[in-house]
Amino acid sequence: MLPDDLRQALLTHGVSACDEVALRQTLETYVPTYTLIRLAPWPARRWKCRYRLLMRDQIYDAQSVAEAYARGLLAVLEGRYQPEPEIQSPLATQGE
Repeated sequence: MLPDDLRQALLTHGVSACDEVALRQTLETYVPTYTLIRLAPWPARRWKCRYRLLMRDQIYDAQSVAEAYARGLLAVLEGRYQPEPEIQSPLATQGE
């Protein structure tokens, strides 16, 4: 279950599906690489969260997997996260 303020923020950007799978699939359309970590009990108590979503140099703390995906997706939609531009491999240009 997502917090109401997070759900409302997603609705303003046109994201109405709030289940874990739909949020993950939507996030993956914007972000090529991310890491979702389930925290052990002692760090969860220390940081007051159960999951951490890492996207490049940004960290999003959450109580559930769906909330972690929603926080990451919201950062992308609000422009607080910019994925790295694709860089062409130097090996690909050597063959030309």
